[in-house]
Parts: sequence; structure tokens; C-alpha cells
Amino acid sequence: MKTWLFPGQGSQHAGMGAELFDEFPELTAQADAILGYSIKTLCVEDPQQQLQQTAYTQPALYTVNALTYFQHIKNGDKPDFLAGHSLGEYNALLAAGSFDFVTGLKLVQRRAELMSQASGGAMAAVLNVSVEQIQTLLAEADLAGIDIANYNSPSQTVISGLQADIDRAAALFEQHAVRCMRLKVSGAFHSRYMRPASEAFQDFLSAFEFNELKIPVIANTHALPYEQADIADNLVAQISHSVRWVESIHYLMAQGEMTYTEIGPGKVLTKLMKKIQA
Repeated sequence: MKTWLFPGQGSQHAGMGAELFDEFPELTAQADAILGYSIKTLCVEDPQQQLQQTAYTQPALYTVNALTYFQHIKNGDKPDFLAGHSLGEYNALLAAGSFDFVTGLKLVQRRAELMSQASGGAMAAVLNVSVEQIQTLLAEADLAGIDIANYNSPSQTVISGLQADIDRAAALFEQHAVRCMRLKVSGAFHSRYMRPASEAFQDFLSAFEFNELKIPVIANTHALPYEQADIADNLVAQISHSVRWVESIHYLMAQGEMTYTEIGPGKVLTKLMKKIQA
């Protein structure tokens, strides 16, 4: 069996998708029309240094992931399961037939706008310690306002919260010789502080209908296959809930012998996969 994995924010880099835009001129033109700028220029050249800004990052990654997917299926290849990390889940749903490229880009564009409006928050990756150890240290320091944003691998957990709390947590981890890396994000993504964005996105989603899923998609929020009736609810919840990536991969590993292919720029998920499998 085969699973295709779609990366999310953090995998972007200038030059990504350089060979894809001319291969798919119609889709590229559709993206330009929706976004109001050249997606090729943003991804390949990034002349205004916007690629690291959430409002631009997410549409750019969605587009490059999508074009990479369309390139893969040209030869008739097809996966048995799909999963995407945060933003990448939209590409998984696209590949499963839930919506077309244009609809997905409109959803991602609005999601990115709402998430980019969040301020006062921060995120950090905590490395080489267990989630239980992280939670114990945070509890002992009375840092209950910090949430676990991403369960990326057994050795990489991302925390999310108010800037002041993340600053305190980073100092705390340093005192305990725990490696902690700040992430270049504008808000406390995948935490309770994103609920206003979730609620606004819920209103936006009410205007959309979703097609029947043709391939199982593993949801970030509960690490189980999407139910058709819950597509909108899952996408809303995803913004303010943890990305349960380790559990998602454990679910896929339990399905039997599986090969995994990362569909998009970079190898972030491939590296996480190896750590989870080990």
C-alpha cells in the first residue's frame, strides 16, 4: 500500500516549484487570478521577501504541493491513503476529490489571511525530550497557558502560546539543558489563541460544499480517517487544535506494509517519518 504525504508551513523555500509552473500554465493562471499576484514569481524569486509571511506562505505551498501532485498522477499513479501536515491537509483533501484546485486555493487563502492576523503569540520546537517531560516542566513553572501545537515526532514537539509565556518556557528549557528553537511565525498557531480565527473560518466555510472522498484522508485533529460529514468541522478545529502527526503515522503503520512519498517541496515529513518509524 502507498501513502502520499503533503508538507505544511516550514517547508517553503525560494525556488520551490520552479519546474512546475510552466508545466501547468492553466492552473498557474488560475492561481494568479485568485491571489492577485504571480505565484511563480513569489515561489521562484520571492523578490519582496514575502514567502515567509503566513498570508503568502500557505497559498504558495498549497499551489506547489498541488502541482507536484498533478505531476505524480500523470502516469496513473494513485495512493491508498493520504495525509497532510497542517496546511498540507488541504492538499490531501484535494487529492481525495473533496474539492478542485481553485476551491482549495480559495479556502487556503482565507485561512492564511485569518491566521496571519493573529498577533502576540509565538511557537517553539522542543527537541529530544518526551511530551510528558515537556508538560511536567511547564506545569512546574505554572505555564498552563501554553498548548502543544504539533506532535511531530517522538523527539520533536512544538509548543504554542503567548509571546511572554514562550519566552519564559524557552528560558526554562535552557536551564534544564533542553534544546528549544523559536519558530518564525506571527501567532500561536494550533492553540487556544486561534479560536477567533477558527470561528471566522467556520463562517467562511458555510458557503462551501464538499465532494465525496475517494481516498481515505487522515485528519490532524484526531489521527483517524475523515468522515464525510465532518470535513468542515475538522478544517475549523484544525486551526486551534494540535496536529497529531505521530498518531497519524502510527495509524498508517498499523494498516500493514506501507510506502510513503512526500508530495511537495523539501523532505521535512520524510525525516519525521524515519524518526517515528524508528
